[in-house]
Amino acid sequence: MRAVLGSGARRVALISNSKVFDLYGKRVLRSFKAEKFKVAHWLMPDGEGHKSLRSLEQALSFISEVRLERSDAVIALGGGVVGDLAGLAAAVYLRGISLIQAPTTLLAQIDSSVGGKTAVNLPAGKNLIGAFHQPSLVLIDTETLRTLPARELTAGWCEAVKQGAVANRLLFHQTVDFLSRGGDPGELIAAHCRFKASIVAGDEREAIARTDRRSRRILNFGHTTAHALEKVTGYRRFRHGEAVGRGILVAGEISKSLGRLTSGELESLREAVRLCGPLPRAGDLSIDDLVRAIDRDKKSIGGAVKWILLERIGKPLIVDGREIDSRVLRASLRAGLQ
Repeated sequence: MRAVLGSGARRVALISNSKVFDLYGKRVLRSFKAEKFKVAHWLMPDGEGHKSLRSLEQALSFISEVRLERSDAVIALGGGVVGDLAGLAAAVYLRGISLIQAPTTLLAQIDSSVGGKTAVNLPAGKNLIGAFHQPSLVLIDTETLRTLPARELTAGWCEAVKQGAVANRLLFHQTVDFLSRGGDPGELIAAHCRFKASIVAGDEREAIARTDRRSRRILNFGHTTAHALEKVTGYRRFRHGEAVGRGILVAGEISKSLGRLTSGELESLREAVRLCGPLPRAGDLSIDDLVRAIDRDKKSIGGAVKWILLERIGKPLIVDGREIDSRVLRASLRAGLQ
């Protein structure tokens, strides 16, 4: 951090939650003080339901009390919820101050910490208030994965399957091989970060007019259904990556129904998601409620949802929701959520 921020940085505002801070907080605070940073910390409640305007206001009040200046920094120590909220606070305080991401979950390490998207939720939907604010540094220590519960790893690996499916066959098969055989995750996490960074570098703000395979929008594969699942269940049943796992299966079913994806490739997707671990039940949810939530998706353009589907693994395509018959959508939701 000192090398990145320079000698003018004096203060650091650390945002985390109690679970993560109990594990790593004292060590992190000591390291700041050794580099002559004045550091204060604020712990937000744990969980997606606390990624809210109220929490954002509390974070900004904390940063203000610490009296950060433009040369100082906010550091996000935790998973995607912490990173998103701390990132938005850094983006809007003094019209933008430096942000350091120190992701401690698998999902945050391969996805949310890279790319500069920050946001909080509204009752109407997920991530509706946010800003693009690139971190000055992303520091990934894969040793933090050793302390994660199984569900957090499952959620992260679902995001890895999503990313591999839209990237290329090599990254997809590297991910599946790791899930099948295990090993050191460092090299695989680095490969996922390289891929996402390459997409973001070419389309940082997800240009509306772009529909090609290098559009940042392809990273939303599985997310249309995932966001609907999270909203319908009040952000309490699914971790984000678990919902994405279900969303991958629904998108695969739609792709097959439209004649794009072969049965064999769909089965490869299913097997990859199975290898990630068990997912929360979804077959009991109302299809009508999910369709209504999908219609409110924040990715809608011109009143239509833009679905990310697959022609084959490693070849995504963007499809206007009006091209998907309602019967196909409902049948795909039923099949993918069983």
